[in-house]
Amino acid sequence: MTYRVTLIPGDGTGPELVAATRRVLDATGVDFAWEVQDAGLDAMEREGTPLPDRVLESIRRNGVALKGPITTPVGSGFRSVNVALRQSLDLYANVRPARSMPGVRSYYRDVDLVIVRENSEDLYAGIEHYVIPDVAAESIKIITRPATERIARFAFDYARRNSRRKVTAVHKANIMKFTDGLFLQVCGEVAKEYPDIAFEDRIVDNMCMQLVQKPELYDVLLCPNLYGDIISDLASGLVGGLGVAPGANIGDGLAVFEPVHGSAPKYAGQNKVNPTATILSGALMLRYLGEIAAAEGLEAAVRAVIAEGKNVTYDLKPQADDPTAVGTQEMADAIIVALRRL
Repeated sequence: MTYRVTLIPGDGTGPELVAATRRVLDATGVDFAWEVQDAGLDAMEREGTPLPDRVLESIRRNGVALKGPITTPVGSGFRSVNVALRQSLDLYANVRPARSMPGVRSYYRDVDLVIVRENSEDLYAGIEHYVIPDVAAESIKIITRPATERIARFAFDYARRNSRRKVTAVHKANIMKFTDGLFLQVCGEVAKEYPDIAFEDRIVDNMCMQLVQKPELYDVLLCPNLYGDIISDLASGLVGGLGVAPGANIGDGLAVFEPVHGSAPKYAGQNKVNPTATILSGALMLRYLGEIAAAEGLEAAVRAVIAEGKNVTYDLKPQADDPTAVGTQEMADAIIVALRRL
């Protein structure tokens, strides 16, 4: 079977990360037909929008996309392309695994978390305005029963499908009694439909402390949009940082896979940055497509290369200035060799 996949290189270091990942995915033996679509800063300069309609049409046509990081201006300029993609395609579920890997420096071992984040509403809906220009601004937090029900069912279905033991709802219902209160109430109602999966809840600030103290107690974390964004970065820090953090945005019949980290434009074109997060996002895509053996083989190859520590980028070396560090493409080459040995 040939899978048609929209391929969005992104900007900054995105194109080189996506090029490396494309080679690795092709080496798994799964047959891909790649449809390349540019988005981001270059598209903004040429077409007046960072997310042209042709990109959305391609994803709707193919049903799946692999995307490199795209720069989001801070404080001004266009809004996040990532947020626009999720909202335009109703990719309501953001999935970010955080799993320890031998060879990646961390204070923790055996962390194995999955953050499931509601992707369509909360403060990230972008409903904000000035009350008094340059003096006071207001942002509106939206939580609805339908959106909470579907993300809760997604989290419990994910847990059941992947043999996970527990779902923890994360909230601030002690303070935001209507919005987060509704989120917690609905998550509890949905949990009753899944008696085989344990359910509990944690207040978000306590959840952050708990993850730092004893992450081994947690499994699938079910979060509203803003908390999920923050906690998924915290969880990535537990396993070595954003350089090894893959991500998926999933809706009904559509999915976009991308690394959690940003575009790092200062490193663009230097063949320097770590491709692990993008490659593991490709592995998530393989799982979504039902190519489980290929996904497991790719993940095993990545883990083997990192554990060996020889053909890895500078950030995966004990010292960042280690002269034996290899580039983005060379690490991808090593992963391809490891794949062929499996």
